[in-house]
Amino acid sequence: MTDSDVMNSIDLRSDTVTQPSSAMRDVMRDAPVGDDVYVEDPTIIALESYAANLLGKEAAIFAPSGTQSNLLGLLAHCQRGDEYIVGSNAHTFRYEGGGAAVLGSIQPHSIPMDQQGCMSLEDIRGAVKPDDIHFACSKVVCLENTHAGTPLPAGYVPQVRQLCDEFSLALHLDGARLFNAAVAQNVSPAVIAEHFDSVSICLSKGLGAPVGSLLVGRADLIKSARRWRKVLGGGMRQGGIIAAGGLHALTHHVDHLVLDHQRADRVARVLQSKFGAGAVRLATNMIHLNLPPANYEKLALWLADSGIKVGRPRWVFHRDIDDNAEAKLCDRISGFNAS
Repeated sequence: MTDSDVMNSIDLRSDTVTQPSSAMRDVMRDAPVGDDVYVEDPTIIALESYAANLLGKEAAIFAPSGTQSNLLGLLAHCQRGDEYIVGSNAHTFRYEGGGAAVLGSIQPHSIPMDQQGCMSLEDIRGAVKPDDIHFACSKVVCLENTHAGTPLPAGYVPQVRQLCDEFSLALHLDGARLFNAAVAQNVSPAVIAEHFDSVSICLSKGLGAPVGSLLVGRADLIKSARRWRKVLGGGMRQGGIIAAGGLHALTHHVDHLVLDHQRADRVARVLQSKFGAGAVRLATNMIHLNLPPANYEKLALWLADSGIKVGRPRWVFHRDIDDNAEAKLCDRISGFNAS
């Protein structure tokens, strides 16, 4: 596939598939760099400082992936034999390779979570272990925002924070798409992060950076995470070249997210007209389709014939989907016939 093919394709599999903009490539090329393991890369230092201030926290650390930044948070909060309480469909539990258990000897205790990403307060309370040598030590509750594109309800997190304080538990947020939640609820990123001891944010989901995530939190927690990042092989030396892309994304691309939400909404309306309202669920920049598997497979093939990639029945909109791509997608959906 040529560069032209990449730029002209329509890919709804994830918001991680974006190409760096020309402006982003320019700042990456010209970024001043140093050795980040010695904390001497000026661009990484600038990115970490900006992210910490943006989320209202003391410090931040740059990591190559969201999986690693979440793991850094858990390792910094826990010791061997501790446990974290997490939703059964949460990314940190299901989709990060079991890293906390494999690499940190940290036991996950999963409990049910609803479509909004909420675990019941009663279930969280019931999962907390007593101070007894028979049990792992409960140390952290992990939430996710957004979960499958859905922001956590505004009043939910303060209740979980109060429960955590009651049991002296830390509260960690997998905020890979935190900025989508902030835009959807018309609040600042710091409001979303306010009640958490640590927050992981992703720069390559929706924001358009080619790589990278950050863990933000208290200065002492981030100091511990920096040691763990070295253990995990996350010291990137002259990493300012990629950090520059992340800094550009945070300073230029957050406001664009509302356009992704609006495109998803318009395409969802076309899908609802075609398949019925019950077959389509809109969640910020995501559309979830509930179609018979055979029908969805036909739809996916129909779209693929026009160069539109959809993968599983979760379509994700991002900054590389423009007006022409949206129009083509809507036209193709309207022309679909499952029979």
